[in-house]
Amino acid sequence: MTKERDIEINAYVIMHDHFHLIAKGEDLGIHMARFKSYTARRILDALDERHLKEWLEKFRAAKRSHKKDREHQLWMEGIHPKQIMSHKMMEQKINYIHHNPVKAGLVEKGSDWKFSSWGDYNGDSTGLVEVTIFCG
Repeated sequence: MTKERDIEINAYVIMHDHFHLIAKGEDLGIHMARFKSYTARRILDALDERHLKEWLEKFRAAKRSHKKDREHQLWMEGIHPKQIMSHKMMEQKINYIHHNPVKAGLVEKGSDWKFSSWGDYNGDSTGLVEVTIFCG
């Protein structure tokens, strides 16, 4: 359980333009919006500090014209929650999340993608995000 937000994270993967997350807690929609805003700002600031103008331009071009409150668009629009109704569904979603980088052609094995909870489930935690392992 993340102490500062009272959210339990069971699985995640961070991709180049989106992320998948299995989490429990109150007001998840609000927390996810804040998370996306905070991480986008940190990533854009890091790109700016490193003078990676090509990346900043890509994120500037991705911004929808009707969005007047920002200069860049880092994450995909919206939050698309799905309620997990069974242990079988939970296992299927965790497997989907962990294989997302493989499906996208970014790595050959889920274990090769360091920005996920794959390691937490396979005894090789990177410690990137605190995860509560689902034991079905």
